[in-house]
Amino acid sequence: MEAGLLGHQSDQLCLAAAVVTMALTPWLHRAGLWLQSRTGSLASWRLPFRALLPFQNRLIQARWSGEAAWVPLGDLRLDVPAENATSHPSRGDLLFHPGGASETELLFPYGSTCFASKVGQLAGNHFLTITSGQNLLPELGRRVLWEGAQPIRIEPG
Repeated sequence: MEAGLLGHQSDQLCLAAAVVTMALTPWLHRAGLWLQSRTGSLASWRLPFRALLPFQNRLIQARWSGEAAWVPLGDLRLDVPAENATSHPSRGDLLFHPGGASETELLFPYGSTCFASKVGQLAGNHFLTITSGQNLLPELGRRVLWEGAQPIRIEPG
């Protein structure tokens, strides 16, 4: 892991109730796992995600969403409601899609993104924001696109 990539930005709009670290070979990022919604209410659906930690998988290029990678989760069901779901996440704002029209998945935007699948536009819950190392996201995107699947690990920080 490269030294100096682990840090924290204080300009987040939401309150982070938990911090996680995210290992994206060969980098280490810090991210905020948002346990409260932007309105301040408890976002209880994020608690089941915390039960999945440490989460380990591989990022692959998203076929329909622009500059984004994704982690297909198949038939995984967390029984979570939509909350401020979006189709246009910012770079580094990870989305959880609970399934339905498409399979359950995590979307990992590294640039301009419009969340979609072969059946059309999708929306997902913003649940995690990368708070350090965002400048490395374009390089991660290049690697996913040109070198193939990249390992990802998310664990309590």
